[in-house]
Amino acid sequence: MTAVISLSSILGSQAPRLQALPPLSLYIHLPWCVKKCPYCDFNSHEARNGNLPEEDYVAALIRDLETALPQIWGRKVVSVFFGGGTPSLFSARSIDTILTAVRTLLPLEHLAEVTLEANPGTVEAQKFAGFRAAGINRLSLGIQSFNPGHLQALGRIHDGDEARRAVEIAQKNFDNVNLDLMYALPNNATENATEQTLDEARQDITTAVSYGVPHISAYHLTLEPNTLFHRYPPLLPDDDLAAEMQVMIEQTLAYSGYVNYETSAFAQPGRESRHNLNYWLFGDYLGIGAGAHSKISFADKIIRQMRCKQPREYLAKTADAEAPLQEQHEVGRDERGFEFMMNALRLTAGFATEMFQQRTGLPLTAIQQQLNEAERCGLIVRDHQRITPTLTGRRFLNDLLQIFLPEKSKT
Repeated sequence: MTAVISLSSILGSQAPRLQALPPLSLYIHLPWCVKKCPYCDFNSHEARNGNLPEEDYVAALIRDLETALPQIWGRKVVSVFFGGGTPSLFSARSIDTILTAVRTLLPLEHLAEVTLEANPGTVEAQKFAGFRAAGINRLSLGIQSFNPGHLQALGRIHDGDEARRAVEIAQKNFDNVNLDLMYALPNNATENATEQTLDEARQDITTAVSYGVPHISAYHLTLEPNTLFHRYPPLLPDDDLAAEMQVMIEQTLAYSGYVNYETSAFAQPGRESRHNLNYWLFGDYLGIGAGAHSKISFADKIIRQMRCKQPREYLAKTADAEAPLQEQHEVGRDERGFEFMMNALRLTAGFATEMFQQRTGLPLTAIQQQLNEAERCGLIVRDHQRITPTLTGRRFLNDLLQIFLPEKSKT
């Protein structure tokens, strides 16, 4: 007797394939900072006595990029982002050397967005003109607050005056500036002050708006594991007050012409971060540098990588012409849907329905059950063209995302 095999069973057993590869970004991690902040869970390391193996690390980054080329051969890079740590600790000459290598080795899109994170401080602010000449065309300033008590409580090395001066100097050199702010903050315990008030949060956001920068990011302070604040929690505003702050920030920025296009990101129309949008729409990115993460798509698979985290190990491996990978794995079929939704549902306008299949290789029906549940709960709205989180879905994003967890899809 001849077995009958259905077409659906054949297709179901095949790995999903991408018809076209998504846009590709480049992330460059510079892991050193002057002082580790008590809330920071990024892969960053204090530069002891100001000593940086800057020249060796730049050479290592270039070798890392050369080693990775076969994975992304011929693909155009749409954006570059220098993150950290505090990338502005590096000299403009080093940034220029890195970007020269990037342009030599990769086809960089004309007028690609090239962002560098910087922290306020007189010495670093004086470098801004050099960064601009090196090819940086977008500066992201880690202001966090303009309030000296909050800055001290956050362990920042700058004060309010230095923050304001850095913004002014940045605007003289760049027409594309982002200000990073935080809210729901502790205060300086030595002043016997309480946690951040609503008025103090309002002062921070109105000060940022007064500069007219094209982009503002406003993050709720969270106590992440493996941080000093997680081990020794400071006094923070309660959930109700933090929610009031969030609403106030959204309303203040909307009134000032900023579009809340992602959970914590606000931009003047047309000035969204192209690099971050590529992340949120499940685009690809190659990450080089200690601890950098990558997501790289091929026609028949999607892989994730992480470079080794310790700078010393990273330098040793690249010096021996090794790929400095700490781990690599393929994103499984069940994971693709969740990972896409985890990113795309952060966007307040949601995503075009065809984007799901383009970026995951899966038909939208693969998450039909979860979409139905999310819609029933009032967390999304959808039609044939678009899927969008509701205001409730954005406020309770973790609950929305939980619906799409791989474990959920198997039940």
